[in-house]
Amino acid sequence: MITIVLAAHNEEGFLATTVGQLLEGLRARGADFEIVVAENGSTDGTVKEASGLAAAASEVRTLSLPEPDYGGALRAGLLAARGEVVVNFDVDYYDLGFLDRALARLSEPDHPAMVVGSKRQEGSVDNRSWPRKLVTLGFTTILHVGFGLSVSDTHGMKAMRREAVRSLAEDCRFRTDLFDTELVIRAERAGLGVVDLPVEVTETRPSRTPILKRAARSLVGLARMRWVLWREGSRT
Repeated sequence: MITIVLAAHNEEGFLATTVGQLLEGLRARGADFEIVVAENGSTDGTVKEASGLAAAASEVRTLSLPEPDYGGALRAGLLAARGEVVVNFDVDYYDLGFLDRALARLSEPDHPAMVVGSKRQEGSVDNRSWPRKLVTLGFTTILHVGFGLSVSDTHGMKAMRREAVRSLAEDCRFRTDLFDTELVIRAERAGLGVVDLPVEVTETRPSRTPILKRAARSLVGLARMRWVLWREGSRT
C-alpha cells in the first residue's frame, strides 16, 4: 500500500481539488493506497472539507493537530501511515509522475530508503522567483557545509519506505519548516540510502510566509539543530 500524506492548513477550496485529482490518478494506477490529510490549526473550513472528503471516499483519512505546524503535520501523517511507502505532497505541490519515478527507484537493487524530489539536481526545472531560488541555494549550501548532506534538497516531495524511517521520525526534535530536513539528515547519518530525483517546480500561489521571515527562522533553527545533533553524536 502507498500512503500519501497531505499537510493542510487553511486549505479550504484547494484541498478538495487536490484530493480529487489524486484519487483519480491513483485509482487509475490500480495500486492500494490511502490519502492522509494532516490538518493543522486551520481557522477556515478545512476541517469540514477534509471530513467531507473522508466520508465520500474510503481511501481518505483525516487527522488534526491543534496548532499550525507543517512539519508536525508531516510527522503525524508519517507515524499514522499504513502504507509500506509514504509520500509527502503539498496541497499546492504534487506530481504523480514523481510518485511513479520514486516507486521505481525505491525498488531498484540498491534499495534506497528515501527519494527526495530535488529543485536543484541537474535536470530540474525551477520556475520560482529569483529570491526564493537564492534562499534555497543558501539553505542547501549550509546543509552541505555544516551537516555534510549529500543530496541536493530536503524540502518538497518525498517518497520513503515507512519501516526504514519510522524510528527516525519519532526521534526528530524539530517541526515547522525543519522536520523534513532533520529527517533527511538523520536518514543519511543512519547509513540509509537517500537519493534525489529532478522535479519541476512552479508556484501556484504566493508563499504564505514572508521570505525573509522564513529565512531568519530557518537559520536559527539550523543552528539549534546543529547543536542537538552534535550533542547526540558526542554521547555515542
